[in-house]
Amino acid sequence: MRRGRAHDLLRDLSEPLTRRSCITHVEDLPRREGRTGRFPDWTDPRLLEHLADQGIHAPWIHQEQAARLAHEGRHVVLSTATASGKSLAYLLPALTAIGARELDPEQRRASVLYLSPTKALAADQMTNIVALADGAGIRDARVAVFDGDTPTEMRRWIRRHGSFVLTNPDMLHFGILPGHEQWAHFFRALRYVVIDECHSYRGVFGSHVAMVMRRLRRIAAHYRADPTFILASATTANPELSASRLIGADVEAVTEDGSPRAGLTFALWEPGTRTPGARRGTDPAGEPSGAAGASASPGAATGSAEPDPQDGEEADADREEMLRRSATTEAASLLADLVARDVQTLVFARSRRGAELVADGARRMLGEQAQQRSSAELADRAGRIAAYRGGYLASERRALEESLRSGALRALASTNALELGIDVAGLDAVMIAGWPGTRASVWQQAGRAGRRQDGDGGALAVLIAREDPLDTYVVHHPEALFGTEVEAAVFDPANPYVMTPHLCAAASELPIRDGTEGIFGPTARDLLLTLSQRGVLRHRTAGWYWTLTESAHDLTDLRGSGGEPVRIVDAGSGVLLGTVDAASAHTQVHDGAVYLHQGRTFVVDHLDVEKAVAFVHREDPLHSTHPQSTSSIRVRQVEQQIPWAGGISLCFGTVDVTDHVTGYQVRDVFTQAVLAQHPLDLPPRTLTTRAVWWVVPQTLTDAHELSGEMLPGALHAAEHAAISMLPLLATCDRWDIGGVSTALHEDTGEPTIFVYDGAPGGAGFAQRGFEDAAAWVRATADMIAECPCASGCPACVVSPKCGNGNEPLSKAGAALLLDLLRPAGTD
Repeated sequence: MRRGRAHDLLRDLSEPLTRRSCITHVEDLPRREGRTGRFPDWTDPRLLEHLADQGIHAPWIHQEQAARLAHEGRHVVLSTATASGKSLAYLLPALTAIGARELDPEQRRASVLYLSPTKALAADQMTNIVALADGAGIRDARVAVFDGDTPTEMRRWIRRHGSFVLTNPDMLHFGILPGHEQWAHFFRALRYVVIDECHSYRGVFGSHVAMVMRRLRRIAAHYRADPTFILASATTANPELSASRLIGADVEAVTEDGSPRAGLTFALWEPGTRTPGARRGTDPAGEPSGAAGASASPGAATGSAEPDPQDGEEADADREEMLRRSATTEAASLLADLVARDVQTLVFARSRRGAELVADGARRMLGEQAQQRSSAELADRAGRIAAYRGGYLASERRALEESLRSGALRALASTNALELGIDVAGLDAVMIAGWPGTRASVWQQAGRAGRRQDGDGGALAVLIAREDPLDTYVVHHPEALFGTEVEAAVFDPANPYVMTPHLCAAASELPIRDGTEGIFGPTARDLLLTLSQRGVLRHRTAGWYWTLTESAHDLTDLRGSGGEPVRIVDAGSGVLLGTVDAASAHTQVHDGAVYLHQGRTFVVDHLDVEKAVAFVHREDPLHSTHPQSTSSIRVRQVEQQIPWAGGISLCFGTVDVTDHVTGYQVRDVFTQAVLAQHPLDLPPRTLTTRAVWWVVPQTLTDAHELSGEMLPGALHAAEHAAISMLPLLATCDRWDIGGVSTALHEDTGEPTIFVYDGAPGGAGFAQRGFEDAAAWVRATADMIAECPCASGCPACVVSPKCGNGNEPLSKAGAALLLDLLRPAGTD
């Protein structure tokens, strides 16, 4: 799509009355010419010949540099933009090594292990690798995907014959390392380990993957292999540090991007106000603006309890200042207009429910246009819009991926499951419905547009702001996105809650010999001694051995969801509809919950917590459900404490957060009026994690007229605002973290605001906030000061996670409190 057409299209989209003044900023990213190097002399000549036949006569400079480092046996991370051709950088040394014996029988056999965070990416890469290997005639490149969808007979063949195996960290943990003896042939030849999209390994997931990589290196060494790691990453800060922490060894970075870049028109879009007279909770498209997903406060405290990352939709509060259209419905409306113009579009939504609503809303709106115009063409296009998200069955995902690739689908509304997914050439536009958590994700998602290099290569990307403090801040502060360095991946491999089960898994794979435990980190020996004292491991002269009969690998959930995924089953037919992670089950599929799957609505009959299954039936209720919960927080250990402004203390340490879903509200789907409230009998869940907190002397709050009824509302509003702005500094979003505030905390004895990681043992986000607290407070205070509302709204202090119904809240009190927290000299 030409640059001029992108601007014309943007003008057309913003022309209707209800969309005027929606665009807050337009950034034109210019087309960039590519810079080429030369193929290394060691490259397999068959690869060179095949690439030349495909019109590729030289690599980009970053491809050449990364390939040379890997061939020399040096661990390397290639950190360049989306669609910069990172795959060729690792395929050159990988396929050359695999095919070497065909050209010279004296060369040793080689195998390659490829790891991706998603099944979609692995399946797509397999297609590309097979095409390249077959085209070059490299017969020894026996390429196969080994994951949960691989049939049993195929698994046996892969273990015996596979030389280029594609999998994911979960399958490596559960299906390969535990039975490494069956993979001996593969491990003895292991030359390269490719870790694709390594920037996605952050938080607790990143910590788990870091432990799996150390176990992989240990198993490879057992078979006398010393593989070279090649990591591919989106542009990120300090990629060599994150990559080194991930694999536990020094890594060199290649960051100079030599690939050409298509021109991109990038618009920041703030939805306008709803049509005057519209019912509260609706917008012009008739979709509810609120959605399920809540948490609550602990008695005297107020807070946002354990995060629910799967359902982060906007939530309306009973505040009259702002009645903006939801990002979900705005995206659906814009998508309908784009598809009507035959613009192939990918929409990234913030939640599973959001992806379903965007696709369903666009189909409905375009279908209405088709009826009004009696247009069979529009009706056909309406039927070529679909949703894509985690929880779908493998067959559903594969069919959608192929339809998008072939062009049969004109639009797809997806969660971030496709952010790292298939490589789709020719997308004209990408819409991002809500800030996706990090700048890296924004650029990764926007980079899905304009991936073809033919023609002028212009494309359109639109970031649609939710009624959310960070979203609102970004669309009015474009400098926070454009021209600003992306974040570094944040994770903590030393997390004892992560390391402990991996030590058990490692000991069950191979006894951990004395003196070798350092590969897991400096605290590994202390944890091994503790496990030995508990009888989980047995310490002998030679080292530590696994003693229990059950599988040590079942102790670990790499995704940090805290247990077995909950299956969602149609009670009438017994058909498995999908899954939801254990941490979200209490809020998403509790008894009576409304659950959305591929545009169809179900109601949960019963959640069997012990068997991890939720039974549902098909129904189209005119209500939504909103869980209610209570939470409390106790300080276990203060690890760091520094004096802050005005006698305030800034602390970091370990806390226990207890969250209990106690019931749910039933709300009218149009008005969001509460129709009923029902109790639930679910067990409480306690999370031991890391937190950052401010202890504010009551003498200080009293001196600044923050006392009595105003103080709880000020603390609560400041807590909400701080949670919403932390993602500006750390690689997280508000659903990765939680918070509690109280006017008198039992452990501190003073007014206190806590912000904590929503993962056992912590994920590094709270620590990042502690380390850069001054910038965090400054951005939070500026965001509240710049919001035009009178008493608080979803764009500043109202939170969709608050089970207290966002009461009490004092925007004025929060502004005053944050001024007290702002260190001197940071105005």
